[in-house]
Amino acid sequence: MVLKLKIAIQKSGRLYDDSISLLKECGIDLRNVKDRLKTESDNFPLEVFFLRDDDIPQYVEDGVADIGIVGENVLYEKCRETEVLEKLGFGKCRLSLAISRNEEYIANYLQGKRIATSYPVLLQKYLAENNIVAEIHEISGSVEIAPGIGLAEVICDLVSSGSTLFMNGLKEVETILESQAVLIKNKELNEDQLKWVDKLLFRIRSVKKATRNKYILLNAPNEQLQKIFELLPGMKSPTVLPLAEEGWSSVHSVLSEDEFWEKIEQLKEAGAQGILVVPIEKMIV
Repeated sequence: MVLKLKIAIQKSGRLYDDSISLLKECGIDLRNVKDRLKTESDNFPLEVFFLRDDDIPQYVEDGVADIGIVGENVLYEKCRETEVLEKLGFGKCRLSLAISRNEEYIANYLQGKRIATSYPVLLQKYLAENNIVAEIHEISGSVEIAPGIGLAEVICDLVSSGSTLFMNGLKEVETILESQAVLIKNKELNEDQLKWVDKLLFRIRSVKKATRNKYILLNAPNEQLQKIFELLPGMKSPTVLPLAEEGWSSVHSVLSEDEFWEKIEQLKEAGAQGILVVPIEKMIV
């Protein structure tokens, strides 16, 4: 009987869709994922538990799930004994302090203030590290209304675009934590479990590398190849194929998403023509 690896993911909320998409991009078929407590893969020994995000760190620590996908904000707030295997690059947000837009944020502004938050552990750590004495009001949900109803002068909450703060007359003044989804594991997995974790992690990293890179094809005059090579190192070195037209070659390589537009302009200036850019589905290096 093949051992099934157990993974916990958010049953609803901002990480759910990206977690399911990641597993599918890793070639893992999942059936009946909607409104289920758990499901299994048909082509990979994986059992998926759908849980509240706040519960995932504890379930992984206790061994109910072997691994889990959870936001760093939840993981560090819950202070559970798990190991972070990989930052996944989605669910990005920040835990920030915000005050009324009409207030001026000056030195020692937070001293003695009332701060409303759903993250008292992370907030208290920040206050202690900065020698700030303030009154923490722990509330769940709708933290942004606290100043408006007189509960607190400051809030500490998750921020993505900042639109919710703006609509409630608030402005962001300090960032406590930059957060994204991470893959965590139980610290006591056996050899067989670790083998399947490594297989899954290999697939995840291949998908992530593909997402961050583009496959590029271009034509260039041979006398300009060296200049183009300097712009396109590729994974090891570019692939060069002669064209039917004498004195020209086709160059194939990989470009990082972060430097894509800058490099494209430089390639054109170096004499590249007929540039094609293709998404990469998987990238094994």
